[in-house]
Amino acid sequence: MTESAASWLATIAWMAAVVLLALAAASDLASRIVPDRASLGVALAGILLRLQDSTLAPALAAALAVFVAGLVCWHRGWLGGGDVKLVAATALLVPPGRVPGLVAAVLLAGGALALIYLVLGALLPAPAASAPAPSGRLARIARIEHRRVHRRGPLPYAFAIVAGTLYTAAIGLRA
Repeated sequence: MTESAASWLATIAWMAAVVLLALAAASDLASRIVPDRASLGVALAGILLRLQDSTLAPALAAALAVFVAGLVCWHRGWLGGGDVKLVAATALLVPPGRVPGLVAAVLLAGGALALIYLVLGALLPAPAASAPAPSGRLARIARIEHRRVHRRGPLPYAFAIVAGTLYTAAIGLRA
């Protein structure tokens, strides 16, 4: 494969991964479900990228390590199963040497997400029990999220995964 074709393939793989990550985050916000298809697509994009730089074997080992660590977090109730699959898939998007930085970036983004939800819980008034049902999908999602904030429900952690992944990838582009 020529260098130009490889560059185009990498660009297409990254574009597909970004679209799938956005869809995963949107689904997580709306329903607290990260679709398996999104994680699978991100993993496939990552495999294409790692085949290009000949780091597939160590990348698979790093992704497996992230998956196992994620399973421990899932078992303790700290992460959802979809989040575990998504973060393991994103580990394939970056070179294996950048996976520890990816995990750190995801954890920091998760902390920021939790802080945002705590602040929102303190600032937003309690949801009205007899409020009329809003019309439209976005209004309904906002109303449900408002209630989740006040109940201190689970966070849409896919946002943290996406933020950490994109940050790690952007740092890699500058290096």
